[in-house]
Amino acid sequence: MNQCCKSKPVYRQYNGEDLCKKHFLEYFERKVKRTIGSHKLLTKKEKVLVACSGGKDSTAVLYILHKTNKNPNIKIEAFHIDEGIEKYSDKNTKNIREFCKTHKIKLHETSFRKEFGYSLCYIHTALKEKGVKAKSCTICGTLRRYLMNLYARKTKATKLVTGHNLDDEAQSITMNLFKNNTEVMRRLGPLTGIIRDKKFVPRIKPLYFCTEKEVELYSRLQKFKVSYGKCPCSVDAYRRQVGNMLDEFDKIHPGTKHCVVNSLLELLPSIRKGVKAKLNYCSNCGEPTSRDKCSVCTMISKIKPKTLNKKKK
Repeated sequence: MNQCCKSKPVYRQYNGEDLCKKHFLEYFERKVKRTIGSHKLLTKKEKVLVACSGGKDSTAVLYILHKTNKNPNIKIEAFHIDEGIEKYSDKNTKNIREFCKTHKIKLHETSFRKEFGYSLCYIHTALKEKGVKAKSCTICGTLRRYLMNLYARKTKATKLVTGHNLDDEAQSITMNLFKNNTEVMRRLGPLTGIIRDKKFVPRIKPLYFCTEKEVELYSRLQKFKVSYGKCPCSVDAYRRQVGNMLDEFDKIHPGTKHCVVNSLLELLPSIRKGVKAKLNYCSNCGEPTSRDKCSVCTMISKIKPKTLNKKKK
């Protein structure tokens, strides 16, 4: 057992070295900054919009970007979406508002009800009654990605930051591998996507190499006021099932998740090479899509036709 100093250890690295609180916080922030630098996630002049759920991951990445940014040409703001999940969403919204107020960070907000007319729970139930077999997480993810890109453009952001960590990425890789979905796998990585278009704001993941345990420990040591529980709508989610499987496998074979992520990074150049992805704009709302009508308009129109405004800018 190796201890970094005489202070009480709070975390043990893979190499067996124990870190105290001070050195763990430095280690974690250094890892995030190294990810940003080595993968060129930010340039010297950016307008950054951080998508904040109010949970540990997005709050941690917002805090680190805000704390470590010494460049006056990089502006950092936050964006929050209220999904309308009773109690759970209310608590997250309250937490991120308090956090941004405390740290003097500009916060942009919207909600599913404002944008689509209904809460996530209502949309899920209504689609189910229409015979659409889609789980809450699938619906939520589709709607959230739509709004994140839309508001990133509205706020004139040059980069959209998400709080995805290494566990999240390992889950995404495994899920798409199991489903033989190479098209989606091509879009993964610290800097997502393979198409650069004026209507697509580049999405980056500064916590890409940070494990979920590291993020949670960082959040708790910093005493962030966040919810650590799982979303109540994700009980039957495929992602949670895959996540549980990877957790168990990682206990038996430590480093498995790191290997899964590093394998993707090695494969990305070859699976992206020569790919000509087709890009259209939704005939209803004008947002980027690979089809004539985007998945959000298709989904919402099954509940209430013409819910989304025609050709949003």
